[in-house]
Amino acid sequence: MTRRPVKDPSGPKWFALGEDEVFRNVGSGLDGLSSKDAADRLNSTGPNRLPEVQPDGPLRRFLRQFRNLLIYVLLAAAAVTAALGHLVDTGVILAVVLVNSVIGFVQEGRAEQALSAIRDMLAPEAEVLRNGRRATVPAEELVPGDIVLLDAGDKVPADLRLVAARGLRIQEAVLTGESVPVDKATDPVASDAPIGDRRSMAYSGTLVAAGTGRGVIVATGAETEIGRISGLLTSVETTTTPLLLQMEVFARRITGVILVLAAMILAFGYGVAGMGFGEVFVAVVGLSVAAIPEGLPAILTVTLAIGVQAMARRNAIVRRLPAIEALGSVSVICTDKTGTLTRNEMTVTRVATARQSFSVTGTGYTPDGFIMLDSQEIEPGTHPLLSDLALGAMLCNDAELKQTEAGWTVQGDPMEGALVAFACKAGLMTGDTRSANPQTDAIPFDAQHRFMATLHHDHNGQATMHVKGAPERILAMCTCQHEDENGATPLDTEYWRRTASEIAAEGQRVLAIATKRAPEGAQTLSFSEVESGLTILGLVGLIDPPREEAIAAVAECQAASIRVKMITGDHGGTALAIARQLGLENTEEVLEGSQIDGLSATELQESAARIDVFARTSPEHKLRLVEALQADGLVVAMTGDGVNDAPSLKRADIGIAMGKTGTEAAKEAAEIVLADDNFATIAAAVRAGRTVYDNLQKAVVFLLPVNGGEAMALIAALLLGLTLPITPVQILWVNMVSSVVLAMALAFEGPEPGIMQRPPRSSAESLLSRFVIWRVAFVSVLLCSGIFGMFIWAQQQGARIEEARTIAVNTLVVMEIFYLFSVRFLNTTSLSLKAALGTRPVLIAITAVTALQFLFTYAPFMEAFFDTRPLTISQGLAVVAVGPALLVILEIEKRALRYRTKRPGTAGQPSKTENKSETL
Repeated sequence: MTRRPVKDPSGPKWFALGEDEVFRNVGSGLDGLSSKDAADRLNSTGPNRLPEVQPDGPLRRFLRQFRNLLIYVLLAAAAVTAALGHLVDTGVILAVVLVNSVIGFVQEGRAEQALSAIRDMLAPEAEVLRNGRRATVPAEELVPGDIVLLDAGDKVPADLRLVAARGLRIQEAVLTGESVPVDKATDPVASDAPIGDRRSMAYSGTLVAAGTGRGVIVATGAETEIGRISGLLTSVETTTTPLLLQMEVFARRITGVILVLAAMILAFGYGVAGMGFGEVFVAVVGLSVAAIPEGLPAILTVTLAIGVQAMARRNAIVRRLPAIEALGSVSVICTDKTGTLTRNEMTVTRVATARQSFSVTGTGYTPDGFIMLDSQEIEPGTHPLLSDLALGAMLCNDAELKQTEAGWTVQGDPMEGALVAFACKAGLMTGDTRSANPQTDAIPFDAQHRFMATLHHDHNGQATMHVKGAPERILAMCTCQHEDENGATPLDTEYWRRTASEIAAEGQRVLAIATKRAPEGAQTLSFSEVESGLTILGLVGLIDPPREEAIAAVAECQAASIRVKMITGDHGGTALAIARQLGLENTEEVLEGSQIDGLSATELQESAARIDVFARTSPEHKLRLVEALQADGLVVAMTGDGVNDAPSLKRADIGIAMGKTGTEAAKEAAEIVLADDNFATIAAAVRAGRTVYDNLQKAVVFLLPVNGGEAMALIAALLLGLTLPITPVQILWVNMVSSVVLAMALAFEGPEPGIMQRPPRSSAESLLSRFVIWRVAFVSVLLCSGIFGMFIWAQQQGARIEEARTIAVNTLVVMEIFYLFSVRFLNTTSLSLKAALGTRPVLIAITAVTALQFLFTYAPFMEAFFDTRPLTISQGLAVVAVGPALLVILEIEKRALRYRTKRPGTAGQPSKTENKSETL
């Protein structure tokens, strides 16, 4: 009779159940399932794979570019002008819309593929017991109740409750973030154990680092831990960057203003002034075209793209353009510890013998460094106990260090590699030492026994055992601690326990190393020989040290009023120790995942704001922390590399994934990928993000007055019953050619002085600050005066209407050029040699616009499109003279604003801080 798994709607905590209870729940046994039973279950549970989500196709992505109020207004204007027979106007408007949409489509990048990236992590095949025999089956055909056999190098194909483990160690960094493989056992653990402490489980997508084992499948497909995370991904809402929110508000406001003005002008012209409907409607279309900053989307895209290129040179790859700007408003960075703040390379930093305590310099697996005693470097070999300890660390070890083009790497266990590096610093040579003491037998590390032992023979025939493992386990196996001229010294258990606790309190992993003479001729090791009579050589403390550049980057972020918070799956003590070395603000408190579970949303919001170190966290914990910080009004950047980080990366305002060690799931869920996995790159990216936003605001301050001046000129003409000084098509030329080319030069401006010493801007800050509104209004009036003044002057000089309009258009462009010099330095004078010389992009832009205006004015084919006429030299000189006059007026305004800001008690003007954060 076929046994069926017992259904538990709440989901049993398999890691807390005994073996018999697990088998009873899944309806299986030590011999696995029969082929028929497996086939029946496969029909019931479905294949062992995650559900697929169909990404948006190219057509839908292209149509998405039209979801913009400003675009809707332009399309409506194009439709009406087409109905009225103004086909040239219609064609130009549609061309503008199409260009903007194509730019957005090309720059948007790939759609998110987080779920497919996670699916790629599942193993393609697995070794199982079917019908009591070993068989290889596709991973998709695995079902609950199958017995899976694990060997070193295997990828775990489903969630397993282990029923056998021998030296089994599994790399779970994709789920927990811990850099060191986890020792596995079969005993049940506490029902509230976090995922990193569930020693009796092997999770889908993790990698077997060493040993062998077998386990019964308790979950497949979407029911696995990875499947649960993928479910979180589908339920997580992606946030919108502050800039996009501001642009949406800006678009709604300007659209509302344009529609109201258009309706008023239409009513006035048709109902009051008695103008023909077609005539007044063309004027209204001109007003709409003049008021809409058509070039702003293109400028936005180009400025972001330039920022992306600058960040790529700093090893930060931006996958979605708006993310680059959002970095400028980040107020909290939640970062993983391993590999981001730390090197992801275990290092011995502390050594204790029975007599002395040493510190070890150097980081990672590079065998270069010194051993220090009381802050003084010692010569290798001058301390016999230290030399004996180094010998034990080298011999009771299976790791090898290799020097590659990328540096020193370890083949084998990271902690064993760190021990080899320490032994080299103590004066030993790996090849010579091991060849002089060949290994003849070994007891591999096992989670149940918590030690590793090796047997060695020197060339004189002397046999020696070396043992390493957990301090409490090794101490229980020792009877003495060293030998001197008076013989063996009794074991001082209290001293060793106190020393081990002191090292562990520094966040370090502690190993004890011991030795014992073996009988002559001994060729094998047994537990009975090893488990008693050992002599302890000493203790070593290992840690994954923080990157030096990360320490400097944390300080730079804090100077910029950005709070750095560490969220890790590692133990609280280790996390606090690293936090202190990094200089995080609050290093007295740590909040662990089990404590987060007991907090309400309000309590977590308060704790998340205060505490900077979070340990033993699960994906849900990370997600809740990000949401709690966002609920506090903070803009959150989240870093991560594992599958467990993907939901929080997606939910954060800015998700930052590791490029070297990160999983594809993390990279696809993030907006930014760090090619060097370095926290210092994040600080550089924040600086670039702030620069991008500054340059975007300069572009806004440059573009909006141009639109305002054009709109004012048209409104004045309509209200006064005068001829339009510029036609709608000519306005589109200025907005999409001259204005865009000049504004693009602002995208290349460098960072302002002190950019990383000012606080992040508020995510609720309006794109149109008080100063921006004043500057737009003031400059709009000046541009309108220049347009109308030169148009009237030309008519008074006897110029025909087409010629006068050509003068008005060129006057507007000349004023734009001189306004560009002013807007580059909003808080300082533009009448300086530095300002006059400009930058290479500024000079290129001015040259290009000048050439285009000559083409616009004198090329015969331009007359057909824009109704232009050639100008005389005297007319051209008169046009150029308007530019310097505008610059002088703007300099007077700057000086007046600075004077008023400095006056005590002055109200209604932006402070220096506001000027920097809101206008530059």
